Amino acid sequence: MKRAGFTMIEILLAVFLVGMVLVALNTFIFSMGEIWGRGTDVRLFDQHVRNVTRFLQAELEHAALPPAGRSGQSAIAPQEIKPESGATEELLTFELPEGCRLINWPGHALPDVVCSLAVRDREGLLLLWHSRLEKDFAENSPRETVITPLVTAMSYEYYETDFKRWQTETSLRKNNEGKTMTPGRLRLKFTYDKLERETMITLPNSTEGLPQF
Repeated sequence: MKRAGFTMIEILLAVFLVGMVLVALNTFIFSMGEIWGRGTDVRLFDQHVRNVTRFLQAELEHAALPPAGRSGQSAIAPQEIKPESGATEELLTFELPEGCRLINWPGHALPDVVCSLAVRDREGLLLLWHSRLEKDFAENSPRETVITPLVTAMSYEYYETDFKRWQTETSLRKNNEGKTMTPGRLRLKFTYDKLERETMITLPNSTEGLPQF
């Protein structure tokens, strides 16, 4: 009986086909890895933008609640702040009775924390903060914490009732009497490499009508 078997040509052909399949599979895996790696930067950047926006929105809403927010008063308003640089500037300022998780106290944590927001070149979005209970509160400059280094610009939006539209300003607007006005919204610009995103934060309204807890 004649013995069946593979010829040398069939073996070489099989080895060649298996090799081609492995090469194609490796090429597919590496290409998918490159695509996934490029996509990771975008996903992480978008996630960071969302998290920072949600954090700020939540903190500003907390600031508008009693006891920090009082009936008939604006819980978030421009105030003159003297940072560590020494140059006094008007910044959006609010108060957090219990502070926030970004604040790292050098000693025992204190309540009634006055916070301000600022954006600086090469530093990003900063939270300036100190407690009203600290000694020399009025004289000492607030401490500074970087919220994110990826915010490269912060603009202010004011609603114009006459024209029924929002107007964007690169600095805080003053009224006819020279008083600095509180905007209705904040616009943040995030930048990472070639990626750019803009988000909007709505400032809470007056606390009038809210109960005193």
